[in-house]
Amino acid sequence: MKTVDILEETYSALTANKVRTGLTMLGIVIGIASVIAMISIGQGAQNSIESSIQSIGSNLLMVMPGAQRTPGVQVNTGRGTARTLITEDATVILAISGIKAVAPELSGRYQVTAKGTNTNTSVDGVTADYPMVKNLNIDAGNFITDQNNKNLSKVAVLGPTVRDDLFGEGSDPVGQAIRINGIEFKIIGVTATKGGTGFGSQDDMIFIPLITAQRFLAGDNYVSTINIQADSADIMTQIQTDVMDLLLTRHKINDPTLADFNVMNQSDIIATASSITDTFTIFLAAIAGISLLVGGIGIMNMMLTTVTERTKEIGLRKAIGAKSRDINLQFLIEAVSMTFAGGLLGVFLGWLIGYVISSLGLIQTSISLMSILLAFGVSAGIGIIFGYYPARRASKLNPIEALRYE
Repeated sequence: MKTVDILEETYSALTANKVRTGLTMLGIVIGIASVIAMISIGQGAQNSIESSIQSIGSNLLMVMPGAQRTPGVQVNTGRGTARTLITEDATVILAISGIKAVAPELSGRYQVTAKGTNTNTSVDGVTADYPMVKNLNIDAGNFITDQNNKNLSKVAVLGPTVRDDLFGEGSDPVGQAIRINGIEFKIIGVTATKGGTGFGSQDDMIFIPLITAQRFLAGDNYVSTINIQADSADIMTQIQTDVMDLLLTRHKINDPTLADFNVMNQSDIIATASSITDTFTIFLAAIAGISLLVGGIGIMNMMLTTVTERTKEIGLRKAIGAKSRDINLQFLIEAVSMTFAGGLLGVFLGWLIGYVISSLGLIQTSISLMSILLAFGVSAGIGIIFGYYPARRASKLNPIEALRYE
């Protein structure tokens, strides 16, 4: 048979019963749309997480508290409970070759009040190098200076979310006062919006001098994090090793497994987050893939029904010289055409779902060319796999028995 003849026969066969064809294709449309939408949501989540991690600073390493262990007793009180990191640790770390800046900080959550309003937010004691290390910009006023730390100044820089909560959206609170844990602080600046949600958002923070936070809020000289900015990404692994060795020596710890601190590389955090979101994306796509399987079974069912309905037609074709491979090819192309058309509609529907989700601000989805090609490949594969058996069954019919079929 000529290609044109096959295509004409395929069109006639599929449009002979438009409702049945449409309902059969619907399974493929929903399946492909689900896969596209789920992959785009997963990739969007991955991009969002990576962007959030990268926005906190470039070439960044973070020294965090480890587990507090009681001397002579093998008791682990949990990661992050140790209070052995101090400001002097940050000072000596700065001397390591390849380090651009070091910014220790002391974080805590406190009740903050101002002019009859209040909020519970994160208060960070920081140094003057914090904005450079954490890619933080000032929108109004000034940031914490070294002089503020030396003088134990009670000054504060608000994140935009805290400003809006306490003084109203878009207001200028510079020069006004707030009370943190009952202690009055003068506002000297407001940071620029960085975005992000949750307790880790730098928009929902108040920054005060580190020494002031240690003296008046924590009552101790420990720090909760030491942020380290490397000169380049190429030497981050070496700096991570150097910092680990230096702090083990300073803390008089011989066994690294007993360290009361953790040194985290920003690249490692991104890799871990990517691994988690990749698994999440695969899981979502696998769930959506079930609907593709159901759609494929629906196509097989329709094609088997079609073979039964067209038994006499098949017998007539074979009687006038049509070969088995011609019959096989005819029914196979019908199945593939159906899945291919359903794949096109499914890709469009999946893109539309992703666009709507992004427009509503729920999550910024990302549709890649690979997911579209995968969807087309899967839809064509389903047509071949689930169309092969009905096509082969049609091609094997005995022409005499087919002509006598009632």
